[in-house]
Amino acid sequence: MRAVVVREFGGPEVVEVVETEVPEPGAREVRIRVTAAALNPVDAGVRSGVFGGAGKQVGLGWDVAGVVDAAGVASAWAPGDRVVALDHGIAEPLGAQAEFVVVPVDAVAVAPAGVDDVHASTLPLNALTALQGLDALELRAGQSLLVTGAAGGVGAFAAQLAAHRGVSVTGLARERDAEYVRGLGDVEFTGSVVGEYDAVFDAAVLGGTALGWVRDGGAYMGVIPQGEPASVRGVRTGAVQVVADGAQLAGLVKLMEEGVLTTRVAGTYGLEEAGAAHARFGEGGVGGRLVLVP
Repeated sequence: MRAVVVREFGGPEVVEVVETEVPEPGAREVRIRVTAAALNPVDAGVRSGVFGGAGKQVGLGWDVAGVVDAAGVASAWAPGDRVVALDHGIAEPLGAQAEFVVVPVDAVAVAPAGVDDVHASTLPLNALTALQGLDALELRAGQSLLVTGAAGGVGAFAAQLAAHRGVSVTGLARERDAEYVRGLGDVEFTGSVVGEYDAVFDAAVLGGTALGWVRDGGAYMGVIPQGEPASVRGVRTGAVQVVADGAQLAGLVKLMEEGVLTTRVAGTYGLEEAGAAHARFGEGGVGGRLVLVP
């Protein structure tokens, strides 16, 4: 099969598509024939060496939509099942940006009905990050939340999920994204912050600046593991370290089917165009996820 990897760190030019053996599923694992694999900021981090793995082949891609191709012992999944999954791993030889990927059975959920695989592939990593971060904030209905980077993948899901829970949500984004943010549901758009909030979900990684918008005794949630700013004024700070959870993912799929969660795709690339996709991502201003289609 073909797979997207890096064998040295750097810019888009180090991204390679290699031929490798099709992986075999073990006990409580499934093999998925990949139909779409989203490109995320974490992939650029892996490519540039942020997460280590020097001297090794490192696979790219965490998000996957596809069809179960084979299942190991103790798997409830069967060949032909249309699924989405989070292929969680740092500095592993292969990732989800490949023609086949093997994942644990409890990282998988049935793909959303009525949603094409390209859009469905943008759900697992970003929506699980948003969900797990919101759960950690422990907000009640009626409390106020500022989501930075509300037009991005994680930020948009966080805004939609919080609003669905009855939280009063304000989305911070660039003026060019105002219409998109307002279209996320019961979300107020702002291009500049005035006042304080019960909590901030800092998807834009503003750090201490975003912390300053939290009221005394409130809460801050970042998206860079162990990268949250130190607590001040009694503000509880933390950062999401996303974990694969098929049950949570299934709940997110249901919300996507119901229209509570929406997503946008900026473009698709063939697997062999992975380097070009990374280059386009690095230019910024993409306005949606780029997705690799084997």
